[in-house]
Amino acid sequence: MAESKDPIIVLMTCKDVTEAEKIAGELVKDGLAACVNIINKVRSVYRWQGEICRDTEALCVIKTVKGNFGTLKDKIKSLHSYTVPEVIGLPIDIGSEKYLKWLVKETKILAKV
Repeated sequence: MAESKDPIIVLMTCKDVTEAEKIAGELVKDGLAACVNIINKVRSVYRWQGEICRDTEALCVIKTVKGNFGTLKDKIKSLHSYTVPEVIGLPIDIGSEKYLKWLVKETKILAKV
């Protein structure tokens, strides 16, 4: 069973880099994430309300711990412009030991999984 300090990556898309930077800054400031990488101009093709949509978005790769997922998801929903923002958590199975220790150290565990 995963523990609350287990490192995870959360993927989130935003309408643009401005929104992504705003949300990323809040997540890091609040200790919900140790780091957020923003990849601008990602092409997304998806179905929304029965229509096929094609948009350019900014992708955020958020590094945090499992114990923060619920609080992080709620924070994203409160700041995000989308009705249904993408918030997908993925486990980090293996990585640089020093980096993962830093990630856990820089992330406050604020519960609500």
